Amino acid sequence: MTKSLLASLLVCLCLFATWVAAQEAQEAAADAKPSQEELEKKFAETMSGATLVGRFTISGVNDGEPLKEDRYTLGKVYKLKNGLWSFEARIQYGDHDVKLPLALTVEWAGDTPVITVTKVAFPGLGTYTARVLVYDDQYAGTWSGSDHGGQMFGKIVPAEASTEKSADN
Repeated sequence: MTKSLLASLLVCLCLFATWVAAQEAQEAAADAKPSQEELEKKFAETMSGATLVGRFTISGVNDGEPLKEDRYTLGKVYKLKNGLWSFEARIQYGDHDVKLPLALTVEWAGDTPVITVTKVAFPGLGTYTARVLVYDDQYAGTWSGSDHGGQMFGKIVPAEASTEKSADN
């Protein structure tokens, strides 16, 4: 009986040690979360010089038809002192091709930046509202204009890859 009691105690001790190690690993992972400053730095580096290449829908219009392409070629992206973000952007979709300096709000959902536009007039394009989240090398969101809207999504092509592609063409 003492052997089985000793074996049970040993098993309990091993289980407790495993639980303690798991708790410590969880705490270490929580401590490893990047700071807001680090998240913002990564966002600025990811977006600066990148090209967002994707597709967009128009609610009620795309029924069975191929989705339309849009393209956002970015210059430098950085946080302004007033909390807004500066985006040097070339916006291309349909027959539109416009270069604009933009000051936009970026909200954070944990570690995920969400570009937030609410009834902003874009010269040559119109007034739009949008919520676009950025995660790793992808973006996705919703948009609306004066009397229409839809979804948008695509890939973020880094600055180096964008430069290589344009050099190849």
